[in-house]
Amino acid sequence: MTTMLEHPTLQDIHEARARLKPHIRRTPLLRAEKMENALGCHVYLKPEMLQITGAFKIRGALNKSLSLPRDEIANGIIATSSGNHAQGLAYAARMLGVKAILVVPVTTPKIKIENTKALGAEVVLFDGDTAARWKKVYEIAEENHYSVVHAFEDPLVMAGQGTIGCEILEDLDDVDTVIIPMGGGGLISGIATAIKETKPSVRVIGAEPALTPKYFHSRINQERISLPLKNTIADGLRISVPGQNPYPIIEKYVDEIVLVDDEHIIAGMRTLAKDAKLIAEPAASIGIGALLAGGVKVRPDEKVCVVLTGGNWDLCDLAEIYQRAE
Repeated sequence: MTTMLEHPTLQDIHEARARLKPHIRRTPLLRAEKMENALGCHVYLKPEMLQITGAFKIRGALNKSLSLPRDEIANGIIATSSGNHAQGLAYAARMLGVKAILVVPVTTPKIKIENTKALGAEVVLFDGDTAARWKKVYEIAEENHYSVVHAFEDPLVMAGQGTIGCEILEDLDDVDTVIIPMGGGGLISGIATAIKETKPSVRVIGAEPALTPKYFHSRINQERISLPLKNTIADGLRISVPGQNPYPIIEKYVDEIVLVDDEHIIAGMRTLAKDAKLIAEPAASIGIGALLAGGVKVRPDEKVCVVLTGGNWDLCDLAEIYQRAE
């Protein structure tokens, strides 16, 4: 397989906005006054759980799919995902009238698998880490002439995710800080590009689970490093090595990377449910968890936007977590 080395430009992100506008929701920016005393700053939420598929991933998946020539995707499109990219790609494939095949970990929450199948996609359960799953994807793609849509390495996927950054700057032009969850790195690299190339003074902070601190330690080591894969409640951010293409963008544009323990991620989920009436999955709650834990230093008058990536978790599982945290 050929590794792409391009990175999205601000122009790519603006083109993605125009391409996506008829097909996705422009999610609102919500002031969260009830949680501001606990968090120590002015808080604004970017709730991507209100997106069509319940998560931001549709932005990148659809931007890439709409950019591919129709004859290239005629046989189908394929990827691996812990669930949200799967749903985004399944939605894109259904819209374009082509087949979608998603290779997902056996640990994927049941609701994400069901949602992906409900959108018409074929789901292949696979027991292996991210690298092994991608190897499987490329084997299946080569055999069947499918087009691969990488969840975070592809610059057009990153550009689609970066449209969130443009929306934040339009809705809150005096924003001081933006906190973004970090998994593979496609979301934060896209948003950071949009923000830093438009308004460099805005502070961009990445929040990473303490149990999968791949970007945090790669920054310390000044090179991409691979870490043993540990279980974190934030399943959507569980990756052992930084993305090859997102890594240099993150090093250039992300001011700080903070680690958040699972207990604070859970506290973030409960705070969002209680004070913002938003059902957020663990990966989406990590930014609020970082603020609750004091991992991000803020001023009382600081305007902080927290990106909430999605809400695709089963309500029974969430209820159990809420109770466990009491």
